[in-house]
Amino acid sequence: MKLLYVLFIVFVYINGSLGNDSATRSCIVSSIATDENATKHWLDMDKNCIKSLESQVNVEIKAAMTYLAMGAHFALDVINRPGFSKFFFESATEEREHAIKVLEYLLMRGQLTNINEDNVLLRFPLEAEIENWNSGYKALKKALKLETSVTKKIRELIKTCEHPNDLNLVDYHLVDYLTGEFLTEQYKGQRDLAGKISSLGKMIQTHGMLGEFLFDKKLLNNEI
Repeated sequence: MKLLYVLFIVFVYINGSLGNDSATRSCIVSSIATDENATKHWLDMDKNCIKSLESQVNVEIKAAMTYLAMGAHFALDVINRPGFSKFFFESATEEREHAIKVLEYLLMRGQLTNINEDNVLLRFPLEAEIENWNSGYKALKKALKLETSVTKKIRELIKTCEHPNDLNLVDYHLVDYLTGEFLTEQYKGQRDLAGKISSLGKMIQTHGMLGEFLFDKKLLNNEI
C-alpha cells in the first residue's frame, strides 16, 4: 500500500513538471514569434546603396572573366606570351577578390540574409568582353580602359551611398571603406598599366615586334 502511495506521489510530481516545462516552452516560442523583428533594427543601409553594391559584385566578376579570357588567349600555343598570360591571370584573381570583399561587406552589414527574385546579385549570364587582341600592346590598352570603367563604377557607388534620399542613412563607414580599400588600389593599378603601355610602346618603336617579346619576358620575371 505504501509502495502504491509513493508511486502516486512520484507520478503527480513528474506530470506537474512536464506541464510546467510545456508552459515554459510555449511562452518562449510565443516570445520569439513576437520579437522576430527585434534583431532587424541594426539593418540601416539605404536600398539604392545595397543594389549598387550588389551590381558592383557583377562588375568585378565580369572584369575577372574578361581578364581570364585575356590570360587564356596569351597562353595559347600559337600566341605563347607567358608573361602577358601570367599578368592577366593575376589581374583576374584581383578582380575576383574584390567581388568577394564586397560580398563579405554586405554579409557583415546583414544585407544578404533575404536573397529573393528582386536581388541583382550575380544575375546571369555574365559575359566577358571578348575581343581579338592582336598584340600585347592592344591588350594592355584594353585592360586600362576596363580598369577606368571599374573605377568609374566605384565612384558612382560611393556617390550613391554618400547621398541617399534619407540623410539618416548616409553611409560614412562604407564610403570610407570603398575610398581606402578600393579606389586607392584602382588608381595604383591604372598608373601601373599606363606605365606598362608607355614602356611597351617605346620598346616596339625601338625593336619592332621583338620589343613585345622582350617585354613579355620582363613581365614573366616580374621585372616590370
